[in-house]
Amino acid sequence: MAKPLVLIADELSPATLTALGPDVDVRHCAGADRRALLAAVADADALLVRGATRVDAEVIGAARRLRVVARAGAGLDDIDVPAATRAGILVVTAPVSHVVSAAELACGLLLSTARTIPQADFSLKSGEWDRGRYVGVELADKTLGVIGLGRIGTLVAQRMSAFGMRILAHDPYATEERAVRAGARLVPLDELLRQADFVTVHLPRTPETAGLVGERELALVKRSVRIVNAARGGIVDEEALAAALKDGRVAGAGLDVFAVEPCTASPLFGLDNVVVTPHLGASTHEAQEKAGTAVAHSVRRALAGELVPDAVNAPGGGPVAEEVHPYLALAGDLGRVFTELAGRRRPARLEVEVRGEVTRRDVTVLEACALTGVLTRLASVPPSPVNASEVARELGVSVRFSTSSESTGHRNALAIRGLLPDGTSLAVAGALSGRKRTHKLVEIGEHETDLDLAGRMLFLWYADEPGAIGRAGRILGAAGVNIAGMEVARAAGRAMAAMSVDSDVPEGVVHALVAALDEASARFVRLEP
Repeated sequence: MAKPLVLIADELSPATLTALGPDVDVRHCAGADRRALLAAVADADALLVRGATRVDAEVIGAARRLRVVARAGAGLDDIDVPAATRAGILVVTAPVSHVVSAAELACGLLLSTARTIPQADFSLKSGEWDRGRYVGVELADKTLGVIGLGRIGTLVAQRMSAFGMRILAHDPYATEERAVRAGARLVPLDELLRQADFVTVHLPRTPETAGLVGERELALVKRSVRIVNAARGGIVDEEALAAALKDGRVAGAGLDVFAVEPCTASPLFGLDNVVVTPHLGASTHEAQEKAGTAVAHSVRRALAGELVPDAVNAPGGGPVAEEVHPYLALAGDLGRVFTELAGRRRPARLEVEVRGEVTRRDVTVLEACALTGVLTRLASVPPSPVNASEVARELGVSVRFSTSSESTGHRNALAIRGLLPDGTSLAVAGALSGRKRTHKLVEIGEHETDLDLAGRMLFLWYADEPGAIGRAGRILGAAGVNIAGMEVARAAGRAMAAMSVDSDVPEGVVHALVAALDEASARFVRLEP
C-alpha cells in the first residue's frame, strides 16, 4: 500500500520531518507559487504550512485526497476553515508552541521603547556618541496595562512583575483566579488606559477586537504612555497611533504586527519614538521546533484515521476523554452496518444514543463519528467527523442525539436508529467487550445478539423453522464461504442469523439463500474499504 503523501509548502523546522516519521511520503513545494501549490496539493493527503501559504477554497477544491491541513503556528488568517470543514478536512494548529517566544518579544519591545535601545544602537553605529539624546524611563514602580490575559498576556504580566511593575489587566473572559496567578488586577478598559504607563496588547483579531485601541481610546491615555502590540495587526489603529505619537499624546510605541502584512511602508516607520519588527513573535528556533513537532504528531494521528480532538474544527470542541476514545471507531462501524442493512437507502431521520457510565463524560463526538459511518456510502462529498452534521443537513437527514446513564445488559452501549424512506425503521447497537475492547454487535432491531463486528458479515432473516440454518450452511459451503462466527436470535416466529465470514458473499449466493429459506431476506455487509 502506498504511503500517505504529506506536502510541506513552507519552510519548517527539521524536527517536523523527524516527527512525521518513516511511514509517510514527504514532498515539498513553494506554497507562494500558486500554480505549483495547486498542482502539488491534488495528490496530497496532508498539507503542512506555516505563514507564507494561503490555503483558500481554491486550494481545498484542488485537493482530491486531502484529509488534514496543519499550520505550524497559532494563526488561521490564511486558512479558509469553513471551506475545509465543508470538505471534511481537519485543520490543526500549534496554539501553544509560540507563547513563550511571543511573550519574550513583547517584553523586549517594552524594554526597547522604555530605553530607546534600537535608536541608540543605530545612532552609535552611524558614528554618533549622543548620550543625552537617548534618555529613557525605568520600568520599576510603573503601571503596566495588559489587554488580554490569555496564555501570552499572563506570561508577560508575570515577567514584567519581576521588574517591579504594577499590573492592571482587561479581559472580559478572564477569571479573578487567572488574574491572581498573573499578579494582575482586573479593571475596565478605560480605567486601564487612564492609569497605565505602558500598555501591551495580547488578543486575537476578531470583528470585536479590530480597532479596539483607536482614536477615542488614545485620547484617554497619559502623555507618557508607551504602547506595545505583538499580538495581531489592526487591534491598535495604526493611523490613530501615528497621529498621537506625532502630536506628543503618546510617548512611544513598539509594534511587531500590522493590519496588512507584509508591511514595508507605514506612517509609523518615520517616527523616532517607534520600534518595529517584522512579525517576529514566533520566530525562534525553539518555537518553530515546537510548532513543527506538534502539528506533525497531529498529522500522523489524522492519517491513521484517528480523530484529532483539539483540531480547530473538530466536533465536541475539546479533547476526547480517555474513556470515550475507544468508542469512536465503534460508532463508525455501527454507522456503516446501519447503512448496509438499510440497503444503502438514505434515512429520513436518525437518532444516535449513548447509554451507560461513559455518559458521565462529554460523548457528543460520538454523534459525528456515527454519522460519518452512516453517510460514508450515501454522500457525494466524503463525510468525516468534521463535516458529518453539515452533510446530513444537505441530504435532508434530521439527526437527534441523546444520552442515558442507564444501560441494560451492557455497561456501555451505542445505538443508531433510523426511519427509512418506505416508512420502516431500523436499529443497530454495539458495545465493547473484554480487555481487548472488541467491537460487538449487540442489537439488530428487536433481536439481541453478541457477535464480533468483523470486516465481512452476512445477515439472514427468515421464518423460524427446523433445517433453515442447515440449508444456508450448505449453500455457503458450496460457494466456498467459510463462517467464522454466528449468532441466531428468535422473536415472534421469525429468526435472524448474523454471521461473520472470511470472504465476500457474491450477489448470486445471497439470492440463493433468499430462495432457499421461507419468507427470507439477506444482506451482505463489507465494513472494510
